[in-house]
Amino acid sequence: MGDCSGQALLTVDDYRRLPVVSAGRRFFYGAHPSQFGELFLPETSGPHPVLTLIHGGCWQAEYGLEALGQLAQAIAAHNAAVWNIEYRRLGDGGGWPHTFLDVGAALDFLRTLAEPFNLDLQHVVTAGHSAGGHLALWLAARARLSAHSPIAAPDPLRVAAVVSIAGIPDLVAAAHRRVCDDAISALMQGAPDAAADRYGHASPAALTPLGVPHVHVHGRRDAIVPVDLIEAYVKAADHAGDCAKLLLIENCGHFEPVDARTEAGRQVIESVVRLLRT
Repeated sequence: MGDCSGQALLTVDDYRRLPVVSAGRRFFYGAHPSQFGELFLPETSGPHPVLTLIHGGCWQAEYGLEALGQLAQAIAAHNAAVWNIEYRRLGDGGGWPHTFLDVGAALDFLRTLAEPFNLDLQHVVTAGHSAGGHLALWLAARARLSAHSPIAAPDPLRVAAVVSIAGIPDLVAAAHRRVCDDAISALMQGAPDAAADRYGHASPAALTPLGVPHVHVHGRRDAIVPVDLIEAYVKAADHAGDCAKLLLIENCGHFEPVDARTEAGRQVIESVVRLLRT
């Protein structure tokens, strides 16, 4: 259990002002302008374990991958490749099923990048912040989908572990609590009662056990994603047989864990690196 004492909680404006760091390597996995990722590489020769990093922002187009470039750079310094991905979001052609198909295609695109950049696809971890935490968990659960699911892939790349950073693992519970206001219903094109089948395909909680370790890094003072939602999910996942852990950070809110300069950010980096080396 960490601590963010001695500082004011970061706001969404602070998040928007995080240093913009580009990898200098951008690759498109599809034809849409938002179907791309940036590949951060370490200075070592490899083969490199890979973190697929997914930004949040309530699945809304006004938030992009730029804010997580500084975190990607900090993780890459630990001898790992980081694939910081963009995807279609609400207001940009996203929502059901496109957002899910995009993040799946972005993950699978690592097969194209593996040989030229010496990526070790036996050690692929996903991590995401907020709405990106939901998508990072869903990528691990994707292998459990029926072949008839509209968001399934014929040969999904295996995920070894997940770090959900202030994430949203249970879309139904979060929708009922109006996490991100009405964004979940917009993402799913319906409320849970009206689109139950879609939630069954898209909510990690409905697909648990994920079958891989997952760590949930969460600030106790998170005012956007209530911590009791995460506590309930981790308890249920552990009961279902998953190796699920909650790393609760005292006196932290929603944004500190993705700022690599903070103590919470350093704990996220340590969690990711530990899983990449497993």
